[in-house]
Amino acid sequence: MTIQTLSASDSSANPPTRRRWTRADIDALFAKPFMDLVFEAQQVHRQHFRANEVQVSTLLSIKTGACPEDCKYCPQSARYDTGLEKERLMEVEKVLEAAERAKSIGSTRFCMGAAWRNPKDRDMPYIIKMIEGVRDLGLETCMTLGMLSPPQAMALKEAGLDYYNHNLDTSAEYYDQIITTRTFADRLNTLDNVRQAGMKVCSGGIVGMGEEAADRTGLLMELANLEQPPESVPINMLVKVAGTPMSNVEDLDPFEFIRCIAVARILMPQSHVRLSAGREEMNEQMQALCFMAGANSIFYGEKLLTTSNPDAERDQKLFERLGITPEARQDYSDEVHTAVAEEAIQASRQPASKPLFYDAS
Repeated sequence: MTIQTLSASDSSANPPTRRRWTRADIDALFAKPFMDLVFEAQQVHRQHFRANEVQVSTLLSIKTGACPEDCKYCPQSARYDTGLEKERLMEVEKVLEAAERAKSIGSTRFCMGAAWRNPKDRDMPYIIKMIEGVRDLGLETCMTLGMLSPPQAMALKEAGLDYYNHNLDTSAEYYDQIITTRTFADRLNTLDNVRQAGMKVCSGGIVGMGEEAADRTGLLMELANLEQPPESVPINMLVKVAGTPMSNVEDLDPFEFIRCIAVARILMPQSHVRLSAGREEMNEQMQALCFMAGANSIFYGEKLLTTSNPDAERDQKLFERLGITPEARQDYSDEVHTAVAEEAIQASRQPASKPLFYDAS
C-alpha cells in the first residue's frame, strides 16, 4: 500500500489532496510486521520533522476533583472513591508561578486542566487571566476545560489561547462503555467549536481500556479524518487508579501501544504525536521505541493532572542518552523570552485588586 504524505514545505492547513483513511487502510498498517511498521513511521516522521527533536509541554491541574462526569478511567470523577482530595480553582498567581517553573526546565507549552463538565460564565474571567499571564511569559498556552460553547471558544481565542485539548478517548463504537454522561458527538462538537474560533486542536485518546484492536483503529481513523487533523495528538496508556472501574483492566501489550504511536504518525504526518500518560510505567527502551515510531512530544513534570509522570531530570537524562533535544518554540527568540518573562514575573507579584481564588466546584 502506498502511503501518501504531504511534502515538508506544504504549509496548507487543509491540503485538498489529503487522503481519507478507511478501516481497511488502517488495519493493514496495524497488521504489518512490527519492525516494518516502525521503519515506515520513522521515514514519514523525518519527512515532516527534525529527526531528534521532541516538543516539551507541562500540564497543571488548575481545578482538581469533583467532576460530575462518569469517565471510567478518571480518578477526578465525583462518582468514584479514589481518595483524591478536591481542590478549588487555583489562584492566577499560583498558576503563573507554576508556568515560570515549567519554562525554567525547558517546557515551551503550558497546559492547564480543570475537572469540569464545561466552564461556567463565572469561571471565564479567571481563565482568561491565566491565559494572558502564561502568554506574557513567552509560553504557548493550552487548556482542557471540558465542553465549550461557541462563545466560550471565541473568548478563549481572543484571550490568546493557542491550543485546546479535548480527547475523543476511544472509538465511537466503544465510547458508551467508557462514558455515558456526554456523547461522542458532544466531543466532536466541541472540537468543531474550537476550530471555528481559530484555535489549534489537541485531541487524542487512551488505549488499554479493555477495547478491541478495532477500537484503536476506529479512534485513529476518526482523528485522521477530521476536516483538519489535530495539530497535537496525545496517545495515552491507561493509568489504572484504585477506586475507578478500570483499576483491574488487563494490561495492553507494550508492542500494541507502540504500534498505535507508529500508525498515528503515518496517518497524521504533520501532527505532533505526544507520548502522554502512562510513561511512568514504561521503561526507557519502550519510550525509545515510541520516539523511533514517531512520537515527538511529551509532558515534563512529576504529575499529569493527578497521576504520576517521570520527573524532568529523568527525562533530560534519557534525552541525553538518546541524542534528543527539546524542540524550540519557533516564534519567540531567547531575548524576547527573557524580557517578557521578567516583566510578567514582576506583574504577577503585584497584589490583586480582587481575590482570584474561589470555590468553583
